[in-house]
Amino acid sequence: MELPKLKIGNLTSKFPIIQGGMGVGISLSNLAGNVALNGGIGILSGVEIGFAEPDFYRNKKEANTRALKRHVERAREIAKGGIIGINIMAVLTDFEEIVKDAVREKIDIIFSGAGLPLSLPEFTKGTDTKVVPIVSSDRAAKIICKTWDRRYDTIPDAIVVEGPEAAGHLGFSREELEDPKVSLESIIGKVLDAVKPFEEKYRKKIPIIAAGGIMNGKDIAKFLKLGASGVQMGSRFAATEECDAADEFKESYIKAREEDIVLINSPVGLIGRAINNKFIEDTKMGLKKPIKCLVNCLKPCEPTEVPYCIANALINAQKGNLNSGFVFAGSNSYKIDGLMKVKDLIEQLVREAESAL
Repeated sequence: MELPKLKIGNLTSKFPIIQGGMGVGISLSNLAGNVALNGGIGILSGVEIGFAEPDFYRNKKEANTRALKRHVERAREIAKGGIIGINIMAVLTDFEEIVKDAVREKIDIIFSGAGLPLSLPEFTKGTDTKVVPIVSSDRAAKIICKTWDRRYDTIPDAIVVEGPEAAGHLGFSREELEDPKVSLESIIGKVLDAVKPFEEKYRKKIPIIAAGGIMNGKDIAKFLKLGASGVQMGSRFAATEECDAADEFKESYIKAREEDIVLINSPVGLIGRAINNKFIEDTKMGLKKPIKCLVNCLKPCEPTEVPYCIANALINAQKGNLNSGFVFAGSNSYKIDGLMKVKDLIEQLVREAESAL
């Protein structure tokens, strides 16, 4: 069976595959542009996107604005008409400014999670930019739909449902992560039910996108059969030649064993999933010391109380300096056994998914 296209508003992606927006600097214009060129939806990470600018630590906002514009333009050049989005976390201290910058650049889609992006339509209404919240529960989906309906007379153009097997900061407690009943499969069904009244009111479908731990075409087929309209994949695309991170970063996925994928306590008070290394072990042993805030990136962060600056650690990892940083990774990342070109990866995923359907 042929893999269905993914429709988000008036946008249509050839394949129902979205590349996750991975920060800091893992999915920039090269990765996002090449995913969009090859029939998926390419996503830039909006987290400290200007980190490589020479004046980043002195003029963070200006550096981020400048870099966002450049990466959107370059991604579009590469994509040749493909769909380009950006992931902007709701907990970013500069959330509103980055959203405004992205809308000014006429970005196709804004994805937003890590908190409830309740004010997002305020900045996108009346534009062509689509808005897609990222949630981890039917409750969060319902709150967002109710709030947007009441305040802005609108609903999401799609919703990404991120399950407990995802990489990065997770929207689950440790107890939920250890509970086998809490699964992406079960959450997808609940979210599909939660959005039905809003779909009926607006006579508009809200495509549900499954995310977290999805590694191959068989996984894609499984979630399409469960009612999802598409999938979002991060780690698989991080291990591609076109990924914007250093080779050492990409090699972490290839070298990782199942036991190396661990849950960590992020300094911003959230649980995350990453590939274990000396930096993470040193943090557990208390060998990292509180430091001054370097970039003031996340609202929940208390710089005087945290063992390290997470933005700095992720920037170091992006550059390949894994002694001073770490790599976020999904639970199934250990299954990655080599780098692939984006084109070859998408072709393989489509082949596997169509076979499984």
